[in-house]
Amino acid sequence: MIVPMAHPHLPTTEAAVTAIRAIAQEFHLEMTVTDAIGADQTSRRTSSGAFTVLDPDGSLPHEAYVELGGSPSLTVQVFPEDDARITVDNIEFADVPRDAVPAFLRSVLGGLAHVKGRFFPPGYWLVVPLPGDSTYKELIPVSSLTPWMNRNFR
Repeated sequence: MIVPMAHPHLPTTEAAVTAIRAIAQEFHLEMTVTDAIGADQTSRRTSSGAFTVLDPDGSLPHEAYVELGGSPSLTVQVFPEDDARITVDNIEFADVPRDAVPAFLRSVLGGLAHVKGRFFPPGYWLVVPLPGDSTYKELIPVSSLTPWMNRNFR
């Protein structure tokens, strides 16, 4: 369940990477960034013609893949279409608005994210609450529970 919430606006992929870099420094994490610039390089531009670098409107799309060190393992793929895919210990959260990425990472790294389980039907969910009562939930396959997830079980 996703409830929209106003977050500080990040107008570009580079603005999102800068915000992620600030969070990595705040939590003393290593960070690596891989950039893909141009319609011929970004992952969602399969409809672009061969050797086409610009979008039809003349803009240069920018996508970034960010890996953060530490536990849990975190990766963020920021797309030019104002959204991101965040992976927490191999659990993928797709279509996270780019503006929500910093709050999402702070929730995970700050200890607010947790695993919730139920007996019937059996299942585990990774729950990431954001300010303003926004919550992201993804199903965790039983065999995918990591030590970090077990420590954050509620």
